[in-house]
Amino acid sequence: MGGAGDAPARGDPAPMGEAPVAELDVVLDGGGLEVGGSFEGPPQPTDPIRLGKNVCYVVLAVLFNEEDRVLLVQEAKPECRGKWYLPAGRMEPGESIVAAMRREVKEETGLECEPLTLLALEERGPAWIRFAFLARPTGGTLKTLAEADAESLQAAWWAGDPRALPLRAPDILPLLDLAARYRRCPPHPPTLPQELPCARLCLRLLIACPGAAGDLWVLLASAGPPHLPVLACGASPAELRGGLRLPVLQLLRGCLSPAPAPGPMGLLGLQHRAGGAGGADGVCFNVVLSIAPGSPGAEPPEPRSPAFRWWHVEEQGLRGRILQRLRAAVPVRS
Repeated sequence: MGGAGDAPARGDPAPMGEAPVAELDVVLDGGGLEVGGSFEGPPQPTDPIRLGKNVCYVVLAVLFNEEDRVLLVQEAKPECRGKWYLPAGRMEPGESIVAAMRREVKEETGLECEPLTLLALEERGPAWIRFAFLARPTGGTLKTLAEADAESLQAAWWAGDPRALPLRAPDILPLLDLAARYRRCPPHPPTLPQELPCARLCLRLLIACPGAAGDLWVLLASAGPPHLPVLACGASPAELRGGLRLPVLQLLRGCLSPAPAPGPMGLLGLQHRAGGAGGADGVCFNVVLSIAPGSPGAEPPEPRSPAFRWWHVEEQGLRGRILQRLRAAVPVRS
């Protein structure tokens, strides 16, 4: 490795002033940051993100009462009338993510609620992104059959195995398992959307490469002040099929040699503001994932471009926080 006066190279420790320590602190704590107009990776369309036009956001909530019963709704829609599901529905233009979740719960169950944390981010690319929350009831009156409307027939606190009911779809079962595990022993800190503007659908990447001897490297974009790479997600048919993970794989294939196979992607935080500039409904997802060195004891894969470099994390506290968040993030399910 080079000395302190050499230009930083792969794996060289960067002086703390040349590393985005403040940015990492915010991201690791689940916060949000201003998103500029330039992104790493290939150029992307500049059209603003608009609900109902080029994206679909769905909210879903898991609620339990004091008797550990889960809140379920009986569907009123003709295609699934009479079947049971968790309260869920599409976000509407001008809504925040949390406001949409509260509205859907109120419309379908009659109850008020407050979010506790995101349980999972489920996605199929920009065409469909679902924000699954764990929430708690704070008031209201449970909807009965006498109050059936187009939103739902009724709501009920269910004590048994939901699989005993005719379910609209079994995709809620893994979410119920996540909620039960979170209530027993939270696997990640409470994570809620931050109300900050974002015109695009994009990913801020914390890509870490843990070494066998306790070393840790973080991939930085080095155009301008070093920073965590930010990718804009496109909306081509291939990108819609590939989901949010596709631009990450494309970046790694393009900037590292040999191209690594990354581990699962976890969500550290996200930001969205309803009614952003030009009516944009963009979201910035702060995600974390790890890649392995090419061989035991090796350094990270060589960057192919001077636009990227590895930062060797030497400060023990920060290194421990990054490693902990690799194991403790909201799961992203594609």
